Amino acid sequence: MKLSKQARQHELKNTIEDTPFIRDEELARRFGVSIQTIRLDRMELSIPELRERIKSVATQEWNETVKALPIEEVIGEVVDLELDVRAISILDIKPEHVFSRNNIARGHHLFAQANSLAVAVINEDLALTAGSTIRFTRPVKLGERVIAKARVKGDDSKGRTIVDVHSYVDNDEVFAGSFEMFRENEPKEVGEK
Repeated sequence: MKLSKQARQHELKNTIEDTPFIRDEELARRFGVSIQTIRLDRMELSIPELRERIKSVATQEWNETVKALPIEEVIGEVVDLELDVRAISILDIKPEHVFSRNNIARGHHLFAQANSLAVAVINEDLALTAGSTIRFTRPVKLGERVIAKARVKGDDSKGRTIVDVHSYVDNDEVFAGSFEMFRENEPKEVGEK
């Protein structure tokens, strides 16, 4: 059953408020209308396009900047960051990220997104990956959006910071990793100078 324009626009506004990173194509499928209709509805409601919504959310939520690497070197688009606590990035899988014969994303792109997010969340001028344990849980395909969520777990016995990263497509986990991060100012061992 199709919704009236007024009801659709009301639902559209609520949907975008709940999931600001949803694409017009996904909205069109959800509401059973064309992408052009979604764009016109957004214009009438003064809801910006996805890229502008991402920038807006990022600007509203961060008062800090990435220290360990330039923000443009983070793979994916960082949309949330609280240094030494958590971070979120989004990576849209495009033709340059996939194998041409089957349109499945190359694993190193998913790893790079997670690893660079683990570096970005560290509140130091220098942070390097000392080790990692990773698991790919399902293939990611061309056109899918990967949302990586990093959480700082604390320090291990060597004084290295542990950052867990889980990546999702919709609600499906596609990647999980635990990164052992070397920090420029990591605590010294007892008796070390």
